[in-house]
Amino acid sequence: MMMKKLSILTVLFCLLQTSFAQSTYAPSPENIENRAWFEDARFGVFIHWGVYSVLGDGEWVMNQQNLGLEEYGLLPKFFNPIDFDAKAWAKLFKNAGAKYITFTTRHHDGFSMWNSQASDYNIVKASPFKRDIVKELVEACRSEGIKVMFYYSLLDWKRNDYLPFGGTGRGIAGRDEKKGDWNSYIQFMKDQLTELLTNYGRIDGIWFDGHWDKKTADWRFEEIYSLIHKLQPQCLVGNNHHLAPFPGEDFQMFERDLPGENTTGFGTASDHVGQLPKEVCGTIAGSWGFDIKDRKRKSFHEVLSYLVKAAGYGSNLLLNVGPMPNGEIQDYQQERLTELGAWLKTYGETIYGTEGGFVRPTDDYALTKKGNTVYLHILNPNKRTLMIPGFTYKLASANSYDGKTKVKYYQLDKDILVVQVPEELQDPNDLIVKLSIK
Repeated sequence: MMMKKLSILTVLFCLLQTSFAQSTYAPSPENIENRAWFEDARFGVFIHWGVYSVLGDGEWVMNQQNLGLEEYGLLPKFFNPIDFDAKAWAKLFKNAGAKYITFTTRHHDGFSMWNSQASDYNIVKASPFKRDIVKELVEACRSEGIKVMFYYSLLDWKRNDYLPFGGTGRGIAGRDEKKGDWNSYIQFMKDQLTELLTNYGRIDGIWFDGHWDKKTADWRFEEIYSLIHKLQPQCLVGNNHHLAPFPGEDFQMFERDLPGENTTGFGTASDHVGQLPKEVCGTIAGSWGFDIKDRKRKSFHEVLSYLVKAAGYGSNLLLNVGPMPNGEIQDYQQERLTELGAWLKTYGETIYGTEGGFVRPTDDYALTKKGNTVYLHILNPNKRTLMIPGFTYKLASANSYDGKTKVKYYQLDKDILVVQVPEELQDPNDLIVKLSIK
């Protein structure tokens, strides 16, 4: 995940660099169809899991603690997740109401979670577990009707051919600066992506991360994106570069931020928000990977608000879990997913397949739309009168979600809706009012 803010000059350079890439890219019919599915999905589960979980200090531990290659290289010998149960994970995600998962097949430490033929530094060849995590998870999710996307790191803290150093990894001992070979590294990534898109059936997306480590490098995205679209035309390509979409990409993601916001300092500027399907990603915990001292546990109200506000922007939410080294997902993370699933069973129609973006969400409310119904999600239970600017639809009625209670409303000028919520309507997490359009 990104940790630094991009300069204006860097942004301009990157835009110029990629302006010609896949300039003739035209999404296939299969790709267009999959984009439509993605826009309707609204909720997926992100999974950050790898050998770094052994140390219980997040997925950046190799870089943060400046562990040398020999030191970090001991971790796979301790990575034996005997409690990993792909079927149990898939059932949990299904019951949570998730429509897809995005799994970290390879993170910045370079360890592959499948039986890669392009690198022996993988779960089957380098760990005592000897099982292909990707294979088991893909098969389990597919049996539950959950689609699968793969996270793939562009940067690598282990391989010498990735050198010279980028913005990270400089304190990692054991790398030979003289052995950098960019052609070799690009080919390595192509080989691994070919494996992932050849050996595991239909894959619905590739989620790239790490462009920001070498912002001015020739990443050859035209070649890489073209390879993906050739191998699986429906496969959606996204890249966590925090810039406007590059040619050849099929969806745009936003890390720990809603589209156009920049609370992190490295977020995507509002004028870089494109027209592609959107996805925001965030965590249930504080960190992405397992952190044994992580005390930043989000409440149900927090994760529900994230989901609702994302939908209010017309975006999916990719909500992250960080499994422990034994293969279990922590109880409180399972609890949050289960709570979301129960809520979605009742109110899923207000999220799945809805439109958003016509009114900017706030901490008090968010609006989604399906057909002639607008769903007003009231996230602040203390707000009984809401003034909603930018609302241009003419209403025929307003009622509680169950239709039993009428809700008073009126419109100021042409684009300010005022809604007065009766005291008898209460919900501490998300009170939903149905607004019927004339």
